[in-house]
Amino acid sequence: MTEEICPKCGSPLKEPEETRTGKKLQRCTKGVWNPQTHETDGCDYVKWLTDEPKKLDEACPKCGAPLVMMTTRSGKKMKKCSTGGWDKENRVATGCDYVEWQNGATKELNEDCPVCGAKLVLFTRSNGKRMKKCSTAGWDREFRQPTGCTYVQWLKEGEG
Repeated sequence: MTEEICPKCGSPLKEPEETRTGKKLQRCTKGVWNPQTHETDGCDYVKWLTDEPKKLDEACPKCGAPLVMMTTRSGKKMKKCSTGGWDKENRVATGCDYVEWQNGATKELNEDCPVCGAKLVLFTRSNGKRMKKCSTAGWDREFRQPTGCTYVQWLKEGEG
């Protein structure tokens, strides 16, 4: 593996590290992050690392091309068409514009809701937080309010 060099000062870059929010980065070896001042002491070059899109075994419903799973700079996950892209120079989208945002995963549980008696589901959010909630629970986007049963039990790490 070739050692990467800082474009600002010519020093080698440190090994990749992960922030509290899960973003990956490489800093210059001459720079040290100061948590008290929230600034870098020394060379302040930071190279943000992005994950490569993962190819999925699904076809785009609009054009039939393969779909890919991507993570945005802010950590949100989405399925998008592999032919879609962005022209930085002209600031326009190119190719197919199909995008499906991933909010989390739902798994049915063999437990009944203590409030209404319907089955419970285990919902895992895209950030990894998990909750047991009633299968009748929903959200009305137009009126911005919950629908159905409102039972929710947030799980601590390692629970459930």
